[in-house]
Amino acid sequence: MKKILFPTDFSEAATNAFVHALEFAKSVNGELVLLHTFEIPVYDSQFFPQNYASIYDSIELANFEMFKDEVPKLRAIAAERKLDDIVLKHRLMDGDLLYNLKNAVKEDHIDFVIMGTNAISDWTTFFIGSNTSSVISGVEVPVLCVPLEAKFKKIKTIGFTTRYREKDKNELRKVLQIAKKMNAKVKVLYVRTSDSDVLETTVKQWEKDFAGENVDFLVLPSDEVKDTILDFVLFKDIDVLAMITHKRSFFESIFDSSFTKKLSKIVPVPVLIMHET
Repeated sequence: MKKILFPTDFSEAATNAFVHALEFAKSVNGELVLLHTFEIPVYDSQFFPQNYASIYDSIELANFEMFKDEVPKLRAIAAERKLDDIVLKHRLMDGDLLYNLKNAVKEDHIDFVIMGTNAISDWTTFFIGSNTSSVISGVEVPVLCVPLEAKFKKIKTIGFTTRYREKDKNELRKVLQIAKKMNAKVKVLYVRTSDSDVLETTVKQWEKDFAGENVDFLVLPSDEVKDTILDFVLFKDIDVLAMITHKRSFFESIFDSSFTKKLSKIVPVPVLIMHET
């Protein structure tokens, strides 16, 4: 059984992503591990010599009570969608989100992370934050980021961007496995720019290697990579966009504020981030 980590702050964005997480868990025969983190403020003990410990205890208790109140609401959502048979486990941790997320991935042997994003700042942090703050660079399992505007619908088509590197085949195979469980099709996009060095024979070899799979290969010539990806998502009816975090500079150039704004507002689809192996 696959294990899916679902970090939540119980916001509207997180609740929306929870529906995606439930349906994903159903498709891959997975269980959900709910993770809620909170930060305890740093106090100078010299100003609170007698009740120093009680301050921390009260903060922890308040977060526990909130967590205890919110979890039944999530279970009610699962029941409404007739998905209450999906196993839900819980982790309440104090400290930095990324630090706790990485620990939870390791300790619980997590296979996927699914999380909601609410604003452009969220996308920036998740995708291209500093080396220490980016969730994408901080974990080594696939991460599904769900914008608030992306309401769940049955996944029929998964888009997958590639640069036709040999190592990209491993991630495509993983995406195909997910698609098969969802009875979905995969459409592979390569944007051929004026300085592209991918040979036509390479494209043909890929088509041969994946013959028999439910996958289409599309090569579009353009020097406007971001706009071409957006058009691909919009006009090919992509329900989830899968991308690989290969070259960091390339990834940062794709996920700038203008692209993420268009992606979350114009073509709001979840983005599945795969890590090259």
